[in-house]
Amino acid sequence: MSKYISNNIQENLEYISEVLKDCDDLIVRNLEIGEILSVEMAFIYIDGLINKSFVSEYAIASLIQEEELKSFTLQGYRTTILEVIKKEVLATSEIKEESQWDSIIKFILSGDTLLLIDNADKGIIIGSRTSPVRSVDEPRTEAVIRGPREGFTEVLKLNTALVRRKIRDPKFKIKMHSVGRRTQTDIAVMYIEDIVDGRLLEEVNKRIDKIDIDGIIDSSTLEYLIEDNYLSPFPQIGSTERPDSIAASILEGRIGIIVDNSPFALMVPATLGTLLQSSEDHYTRWLEASGVRLLRVIAVLLVLLPSSLYVAITAYHPGLLPTKLIYYLAASRINVPFPSVVEAFMMELTMELLRESGTRMSGPIGSTIGIVGGLIIGQAAVEAGIVSPLMIIIIAISTIATFAIPAYDFSAALRFVKFGFIIFAAVFGLYGIMIGIILLGTHLTILNSFGVPYTAPYSGLGIEEGDLKDTLVKAPVQRLWLRPGFVHPKNKKRMKREGKDE
Repeated sequence: MSKYISNNIQENLEYISEVLKDCDDLIVRNLEIGEILSVEMAFIYIDGLINKSFVSEYAIASLIQEEELKSFTLQGYRTTILEVIKKEVLATSEIKEESQWDSIIKFILSGDTLLLIDNADKGIIIGSRTSPVRSVDEPRTEAVIRGPREGFTEVLKLNTALVRRKIRDPKFKIKMHSVGRRTQTDIAVMYIEDIVDGRLLEEVNKRIDKIDIDGIIDSSTLEYLIEDNYLSPFPQIGSTERPDSIAASILEGRIGIIVDNSPFALMVPATLGTLLQSSEDHYTRWLEASGVRLLRVIAVLLVLLPSSLYVAITAYHPGLLPTKLIYYLAASRINVPFPSVVEAFMMELTMELLRESGTRMSGPIGSTIGIVGGLIIGQAAVEAGIVSPLMIIIIAISTIATFAIPAYDFSAALRFVKFGFIIFAAVFGLYGIMIGIILLGTHLTILNSFGVPYTAPYSGLGIEEGDLKDTLVKAPVQRLWLRPGFVHPKNKKRMKREGKDE
């Protein structure tokens, strides 16, 4: 049961001191205002979370200098001082009354300032939040040649403002949640009321409200807690640090989720089609965008298959290759002491190690480690006879292909699945690769993202008009007059159809 503020200011101060005991950053500023009747007041806040100059100038100074309070009578004090301070004294834009201690403590720990007044059974919450803010900068993981250069920061209010600036529609709604017993992390669910599917919105809110955890530190934690199948290696929720990507998704009928303290926003639902799309696709001409999207599909195949095909063909099916290539491959592997599966595993693991070490090293050092390490290790391995030159070429192509896939989580899942394909190829040859493809296709087919098939809109018989115009290829903007049907938007039309008078 929540406790309420007392009329006695000393009891209230003792309660705060007890709840926030040993918090040396808790600041209590005591005041006595009034000449006829001295009124005891106190400002309580957390040092470092508030704008001190703002509180000093527009709250404390306003109280001290207010002539009406200096001459306050006993009768006025007992009846209207709280209202007078709220309406006529405090020169701040965000003010609200609060009487429950649970809410008050949360406001204080979030960076707001509490004003307590003796003989008043309510406190005044003054909006004074501030924190070290990283400036809006170009996204580091989703750079584009043409398009907006702004990216999300770690401050939720700034992030929602970046999206609100792009969608100036009164139907654009932002619903706030608080998740985490200890962190009380703010989460913003964003959607357009007359476009989003009501069932999708209800499901998203239900899953967020059901979370019971100590804390949400990053949006990735929320993603893993609300996705459909947490055992799958494939991401079922999209992520981005670009406000324009979130705005475009919301306009399609999807839902954007922003988590405080995280520069990555979430998009639901996510499908294979959305994960293979990049922001730049919408800023280039449709022919170039279509060609790049087809190239990404080829990149998916190049990530999954080359290493396993090498193992299967060298171990079981050399007769599938041209004669000259067989002779060259046999000659290059004469001095290799390991089976092809060991060779493939060694090089794949080496490349993953180089990738991981390069990621952990910031700046030019990381890229240098990846490039120089790959060149030196590859050349040395060939000269030492540990691996064949063809294996080095295959690993290089497969590694480069991973960077052509826009969604990092999806790329990482493909890299994980690739090792399973190598094992199947080593045991069953080409039949093993086919088994792997069937199992992978089956898994993707039964996977869902908030009730939407993961393979949408490619799977199913309910493909609506326009669904395939912005998937493997991108049609001209004039032809994209319908929103994607797989999200079941209330309003399917997003522009006037070319040549129609509707």
